[in-house]
Amino acid sequence: MVTAPLLTVGVQVDLPKAQASLIQEPDEPLSVTVDFEGRVYLQNSEIELRKLTARLIAVTGANPDIRIFVRGDKTIDYGRVMQVMGTINAAGFKRVALIMEMPGRVTLPQKKLNKVAK
Repeated sequence: MVTAPLLTVGVQVDLPKAQASLIQEPDEPLSVTVDFEGRVYLQNSEIELRKLTARLIAVTGANPDIRIFVRGDKTIDYGRVMQVMGTINAAGFKRVALIMEMPGRVTLPQKKLNKVAK
């Protein structure tokens, strides 16, 4: 497991909808978030943990080298975050990082990630 600071900046825009399928850029990580109530999100869409593996495989084309950043609210039980990370690892993804805020750094707004359809 790797831990990494996350400093993502982006301009918030409303993009037009396209009929084309998702193309995942190799350098753009996916974000899996566990909120303060233990709910799981893939990018900005809430998802049941039991459906996370299938959705990750569908979105990434089963590419085990896609980077996945796991973000967990600091108030959530550590076991819930590990449950999510275990699910991702069991699905065969090798580049999973636990994201944390570095002390003394200013937190900037997270880039709006709307590439995953509900």
